[in-house]
Amino acid sequence: MKTKQLTSRQRQFLELVSQAVFANPFSEDRRRADLAIAGSAPSDREEHGLPKALERIRASLKELDEQGKSDLGKHSGQDRMLLETAHLFDIFHLFVARFDKLIRDQIEAPADLLPVPFAGEALRLLAGRGFNDRDAVRYFATFYQLRRAFHFIHCDLIGRSDSMKELRRSLWNNVFTADMRLYERALWNRMEDFSTLLMGETGTGKGAAAAAIGRSGFIPFDEKKRCFAASFMSTFIAVNLSQFSESLIESELFGHRKGAFTGAVDSHDGVFARCSPYGSIFLDEIGDVSVPVQIKLLNVLQNRVFSPVGSHETRQFRGRVITASNRPIDELRSKGAFRDDFFYRMCSDVIVVPPLRRRIAEDPRDLDDLLTVTLRRIIGGGHAREEGVIEHMAAAVREAIFSSVGPDYAWPGNVRELEQAVRRILITGGYDGDLRPSADGPETALVAGIREGQISAKEMLTGYCRLLYERYDTYEEVARRTELDRRTVKKYIEMQEKRKA
Repeated sequence: MKTKQLTSRQRQFLELVSQAVFANPFSEDRRRADLAIAGSAPSDREEHGLPKALERIRASLKELDEQGKSDLGKHSGQDRMLLETAHLFDIFHLFVARFDKLIRDQIEAPADLLPVPFAGEALRLLAGRGFNDRDAVRYFATFYQLRRAFHFIHCDLIGRSDSMKELRRSLWNNVFTADMRLYERALWNRMEDFSTLLMGETGTGKGAAAAAIGRSGFIPFDEKKRCFAASFMSTFIAVNLSQFSESLIESELFGHRKGAFTGAVDSHDGVFARCSPYGSIFLDEIGDVSVPVQIKLLNVLQNRVFSPVGSHETRQFRGRVITASNRPIDELRSKGAFRDDFFYRMCSDVIVVPPLRRRIAEDPRDLDDLLTVTLRRIIGGGHAREEGVIEHMAAAVREAIFSSVGPDYAWPGNVRELEQAVRRILITGGYDGDLRPSADGPETALVAGIREGQISAKEMLTGYCRLLYERYDTYEEVARRTELDRRTVKKYIEMQEKRKA
């Protein structure tokens, strides 16, 4: 077949498309790339970028087809790679709505292997654009992975604050790496060796972040059965380690053979045995496990093998490990309660899930969005009448929060506390906040927030003013030591007093 060449104009446009394809969809780079493809100004609204970009990409592919240049077999080198990327971008978006429906259906039927009725159409289209059968099947599975990752990161981790935007960017990179070209070439079936540690206060949403990673792994498509090899709902296994006694943790993790200990009347498969080769295990509260268990987990991470309790049998583990802790790991390491070698093997990536108080301080709309999502979960949603009710209820709940605990309430229980606050307000009409006395003094809390990087400048200044006021008991002395004027000091201290009231 005679080789064709792209013009410099066509090549320049397809290079823009390639930038968009390989950019993190939660990044500013992707927004700029979409707008550049669409020929829009950077000030245009983000939601207009992708539709216009798709329109121009399809017009470009049509032009190439009319010139006899759209077939991949007629190109080589960089031209072929650019054209491949444009075809994949186009075909992926043709099936986005059907992938979204498949994802919703799988959530409703978590254990089933669902048929994919549009698979044949997609594979024929890929073949028609010049992809060989093996690549077409893999790219189809990649389409599904991309859409799952976007769904769980976009839908389950909402928020307009800068810290939530950064969290979504970090989670996408965790699934696909910071270089999607490298991921596509070499790492798409090698991610099990990349472990993740999620840090953050209790109730911030570490479980949702772990699920977004765990349900977004690559799952092959079985062309003969016309379904994917596993359900993404069953490939993710979450275990809260703090709920098990020391004597039962090993059995829950590694399983046991019959008679291994008193009460072991049957053999039991632990989570490592039950984990799919395409799956992930989420070990929550990893800071609570003992050093002997850490050593055994380290062996699994390093050698990918484990043995059930009471057995010499060696079993293989091929999944990915995600861990989380709300306890400061550095402090545990300094006390010898957390092994350094275990930490280093566990932290291919460390992601901090931000506290709610920081999110609200950065963008108050995060509170509004969370109220809406919580109410939609409680009473439903989707119909115009229900959405109108939710909007009215969200405004009423927000007013109840502001009139009871105030707009600067610290939300020590984070998103989990907010969800229960909404329920309490619906029942009683008000919410008193977390009245539990803190085990730590203000100085300890302030230092912990700074050490963990989970405190805003406003919170730091407010906490410091409060600490000085409790020590010296006058606004004037606090103002002198902080070099702030007296009225500003009084404002910060009264803000703290209002939270405690």
